[in-house]
Formats: sequence, structure tokens, C-alpha cells
Amino acid sequence: MIPLPAIALARASHFQPTVAVTTIATGLAVAVGRGFGGTVAVMLAVLAGQLSVGWSNDYLDRDRDRRAHRTDKPIVAGTVKARTVGIAAIVAAVACVPLSFLSGWRAALVHLAAVALAWAYNAGAKNTMFSVVPYVLSFGVLPVFVTLGLPGHPLPPWWAVVAAALLGAGAHFVNTLADLDDDERVGIRGLPHRVGARGSLVVAAVLLASAVLVLTIAPSGGAGPLGIVLLVSALGAVVGVVVAGSTGHERGAWSLTLYVAGLSVALFLAHGSALAT
Repeated sequence: MIPLPAIALARASHFQPTVAVTTIATGLAVAVGRGFGGTVAVMLAVLAGQLSVGWSNDYLDRDRDRRAHRTDKPIVAGTVKARTVGIAAIVAAVACVPLSFLSGWRAALVHLAAVALAWAYNAGAKNTMFSVVPYVLSFGVLPVFVTLGLPGHPLPPWWAVVAAALLGAGAHFVNTLADLDDDERVGIRGLPHRVGARGSLVVAAVLLASAVLVLTIAPSGGAGPLGIVLLVSALGAVVGVVVAGSTGHERGAWSLTLYVAGLSVALFLAHGSALAT
């Protein structure tokens, strides 16, 4: 049986998005042909980076979360100590450095820059009208990190970078929906808060749908039957995001957003040979 403090620590890492981003990166590594060792290197580096980001987020926001009575947060609920979460964030960030260099120094610098941007979001960028920028840049360079680890250090095609950036931006607008009111009460005013719940849903839907369309249409060779099926499924999920978000089921909207991301990974896999040219 897993000890309760370990479960609480895992929850403080923002477990769902941590697993989702790590899975996306691992799928990209498989798609471009990084091989077993290279794929494991990508997976471990991204996992460490995401854990550090999630833990630093809960640690830095602990006072705001207390004021907002966020008892769903492990630190506020008292199921894990703030010091434990803070130490875990630092350990994960330190581990992320050598793990990133397993893919070579070029890839490592890109990935570490992405993780630094995510930490900058936690440290204060989330409270500005530019809150979406770390998401756009961090997710946008994820394919770059993966392909730079290949022999010859190729860059990914433009559509891979654009699609990843669009997915990241869309995820930002959906992820904040459930916390808009609590955030407002404690003074957080990121871009989604300025746009509002309805505006954020519209923006998120456009961004997510655009990402899927780019992945389906832009690569050479056409979409094919599988691509069409994935496109229709993903667009249906985007509609579901809007419906869930507009009917008070923000967590459901977030789960559907992760489903869109999963289908996008499938589209990346379908175009694997074109990702490293």
C-alpha cells in the first residue's frame, strides 16, 4: 500500500497534467525514432521537469491557497508539509539538469529553458496579461527538445512547433476555469481572468481546434483515413470542452482537453517520419 504522504506529495505535483505532458513528450520521442534509450531519456527529463513545476506551483501558492480555502490542495489540507513539497521541487529541478543533458547539450538547453519559463509562470507571470506566454513557448519547444536529441540534431517542421504551442495555450485557458473565482479573490489576474470564463472557453476552443487542424492538414502526404478519424474525434472533444465548461463542469472540460492532447499525440505518431526532417 502506498503511504498517504506519498499520495499527497503526488497530488501536489499536479499529477494529471504532469503525466499528460510526460506522455506527450514520450510519444513524440517514439514518433521521431529516438529509440528505447533516447525515449527513456526524454521521458525522465520531462517527468523531472514537470514534477518540479507542479511542486513549485503548490509551494509558492500555499498562502494564496489558504486564503482561498483550497482544501483540495494537499498543503492546505495538511496532508503534506510545505517544506516537503518545496524540497521535492528543488530535488526534481536539480535532477532535471543531468537528465536533460542525456539528449545532448542542444536539446538540454532548450528543455531547461522551457522548465525555467514554467517556473517563471509560477513565480509571478501567472498574475499578468502575459500569463499565456510561458505555455506557448514551453509547449512550443517540446518537439524541438525531442528532435535535437537525434543524430545530426535536426529541427522539427514548423507545424509541429505551432501545433504544440497552440495546445499549450489552449490548455492554459481551460486549466484556469475551475479556479477563476478563487484566483480573483486572492488577486491573481492572468490573461484568462481578464478575458473571463466565457471568453476563455471560446479562445481555448479555437486554439485546441486549430492545433488539431494544423496536425491534420499541414504535414505532407495528407491526413489519410486514420487522420480523419482522429480529427473528427478531437473536434468532437473540443465541442465537449465548451459544453462542459459552460455548464459548470470545469474539471470535465479539463479532462476533455487532455483527451484532445492525447489524440494530438496520435496524430504526431502518424506523422513520425516527417517530424525529424
